[in-house]
Amino acid sequence: MTSARFLVVLDADSTLIRDEVIELLADEAGRRAEVQAATEAAMRGEVDFATSLRSRVAALAGVPIEAFARVRDRIEPTPGVRTLIDEVHARGGVVGVVSGGFHEILDHVAPALGVDRWRANRLAVQDGALTGRVDGEIIDAAAKAATLQEWAAQLGVAPHATIAIGDGANDLQMMAAAGLGLAFNAKPAVRAAASLVIERVDLAEVVPLLP
Repeated sequence: MTSARFLVVLDADSTLIRDEVIELLADEAGRRAEVQAATEAAMRGEVDFATSLRSRVAALAGVPIEAFARVRDRIEPTPGVRTLIDEVHARGGVVGVVSGGFHEILDHVAPALGVDRWRANRLAVQDGALTGRVDGEIIDAAAKAATLQEWAAQLGVAPHATIAIGDGANDLQMMAAAGLGLAFNAKPAVRAAASLVIERVDLAEVVPLLP
């Protein structure tokens, strides 16, 4: 087991990256508009995240797995993300990402940005295409909070030395569990609950808050 001075855990979609991956995948099915509306409702906290995710993933049924590469090519890292990750590492910290998005994309994006560990949902595949189902446990608000606590324990990081950064309602439990919860590019409910609100869409703004 390695140890760290502190732990920073980010959401992925609209936080680590500027995109909502499920909407890019929905483009491949010609169903972006309906999935985008459902994503917005889930991020505002108007509907249960797991229920919403299942319905949105159902809209992806039939999308070929070749679409993953096209989606990865469209991903835009959030401004300042590399600066933040480099600074965390320089100060002896660890960067984690826990996402309601998908390993199929994050497994490529996260290591390319220097992220140390990550957890996300998996999409079920059959005969080279998405089935429209999530494979295994859904990473929802409770799972995000539990992941932050699990990683902190593994790294020997005290709860007060954890920072959580997110934008949507499914990040609220993780932010509450952290020593510092930062609303970034965030919905009103998240801004209201956060320890601090990062106004600019630039993750380098977090650097002065690092221990």
